[in-house]
Amino acid sequence: MYDYIDGRMAFKGPAHVVIDAGGVGYHINISVNTFSKLSDTERCKLYVWLHVKEDAHTLYGFADEGERRLFLHLVSISGIGPGTARMMLSSITPDEIRNAIVQGNVPLIQRIKGIGPKSAQRIILELQDKLKKEGPDTLTVVPGLKTAKEEALAALVMLGFARNAAEKVLDQEIAKNGGTLSVEQLIKFALKSL
Repeated sequence: MYDYIDGRMAFKGPAHVVIDAGGVGYHINISVNTFSKLSDTERCKLYVWLHVKEDAHTLYGFADEGERRLFLHLVSISGIGPGTARMMLSSITPDEIRNAIVQGNVPLIQRIKGIGPKSAQRIILELQDKLKKEGPDTLTVVPGLKTAKEEALAALVMLGFARNAAEKVLDQEIAKNGGTLSVEQLIKFALKSL
């Protein structure tokens, strides 16, 4: 699995880019949202996802990890493929999609080309709880976790625990031990309590 590709941008278009990394040109499909975030500089870094099918291996690229995370949530839904998910991310911003799903705004999602009323309802039904649990800052990139608590909280959320419950348990453990626990210790204690 590829995490990101960093290299020289050989071609930039609204639907795809070609990045030359180590002498290999990677054809990467992108959304209009990612296209708008790419600068015209020669150097480029895209977070990628590889879609493997019987007859093709296709790379999808994203300007940030939050957009990729939302894309992966969307393609996890039955009937929503990478093409439809890319169309969604090209039609409205990732934040607007996330907010529409969390608030149950079927008409906004339905306005996206290729999404009918049943698909919009299925998207909301399957993703609403997941996105609520991840919290409102799920699409923002954390510039660098500073404390052991923040790192432990991020790990617990990635393991599937609700942010509020995990944060409460971490605060209790820190209070009990005077804040001298490492990230690993915090996670172990929290797992016993959750």
